[in-house]
Amino acid sequence: MSVITFLDRLAIPVAEPGIRGEFHLSPSEWGWVLSSYVLANALFEIPSGAFGDRTGQRVELTRITLWWSAFTAATGWTRSFLQMVSSRFLFGIGAAGAYPNAAGVISRWFPKKEHARAQGFVWGSSRLGGALAPLLLVPLQRVAGWRSIFWLLGGVGLVWAAAWWVWFRDDPAAMSGVSPSELFEIQSGGAEPKARQSVPWVRLLALPHLWLVVLAYFCYAWGSWFYFGWFTTWLVRGAGFTVPQMGLFASLPFLMGFVGNLVGGVVSERLVVRYGRGRTYRAVTSICLIFGGGLLLSMSIVRSHMVILAMATLGFGIMDLMLPSAWAMCMSLGGSYGGTATGMMNTAGNLGGWICTVLFGYAVTITGNYNLPLRGVAAMVFLAAILFSRVDCTQGLPADLSVTS
Repeated sequence: MSVITFLDRLAIPVAEPGIRGEFHLSPSEWGWVLSSYVLANALFEIPSGAFGDRTGQRVELTRITLWWSAFTAATGWTRSFLQMVSSRFLFGIGAAGAYPNAAGVISRWFPKKEHARAQGFVWGSSRLGGALAPLLLVPLQRVAGWRSIFWLLGGVGLVWAAAWWVWFRDDPAAMSGVSPSELFEIQSGGAEPKARQSVPWVRLLALPHLWLVVLAYFCYAWGSWFYFGWFTTWLVRGAGFTVPQMGLFASLPFLMGFVGNLVGGVVSERLVVRYGRGRTYRAVTSICLIFGGGLLLSMSIVRSHMVILAMATLGFGIMDLMLPSAWAMCMSLGGSYGGTATGMMNTAGNLGGWICTVLFGYAVTITGNYNLPLRGVAAMVFLAAILFSRVDCTQGLPADLSVTS
């Protein structure tokens, strides 16, 4: 799922030359095309996460994938700017909640000490999808046109949804192939049971450290959504790469992100054993974002293509190194309502990404400069580092409340 969703997300920026050429879109209009998905995702992230916590992730992830795949395919039939923005907004409504519900699966299926490593695999897979997007879709666009990209990806998602529904079960005890020893390890390791009552919104919203995570993720997402949205355009129109070069080199940051997520999950898990969850997650998130923000700032200054590629690749990889810790941090605060808590966090991230993506386009339209808004993105990542350094993930919902209240 994580690979497919990022293939679908990044199909739009990868197909930018063909779409903007056909529809004659300005940078500000293109910003709305990129951001319409992000806005819809933000609006529906919390309801989807809460629904998955309440009814189970098997149903919700099936619904999510069917919906987003239908509107991925519909993107290929659009004929105007308004139709394009509408299809991407509806795609975002469907895709909302994918990662909070993945977090819900992890909270039920993995011991707490393994949450960061499991999140590393989930987010590493997403970066693999991001790396595959330009490598696979740019040649396909050249041969069959940009519309064929979305029709193909829509079909892939429908196949995944059917396979997920047949294979997965919310309760590990109901899943065929799970041995008694594995079930004991899951249950004894503190995996959260399915929430039996409605979400305790009053207690959840009263957690000050949850709001710190939410605000920190809002700021961090300016950096990640630059890579998800404007990066390929920036390479061509801001840094002077050709479209074939972009198709080849734009995958490098996502390949490094794949490695960063896997390494970050393993490293965080080991550090938690030695230093505890609170200290580990604070240190990993803040230190990684300080370096990531510095490399984004440097990218806006240098001119060498080789140096830009090295900085972009390393910068995204370092920012992704902290992602498993950030999500494990939020899951710890939410307890059995980890899907809801991470939904709040990811909603803030999508709002940050939406604002960043829209403002980036307007900044380019007004100034004609692609590097000035990139410096603003770097400033937001620095602010995220400061905020993450203040979070204590041990100050979440108490264990007796997270299931029964």
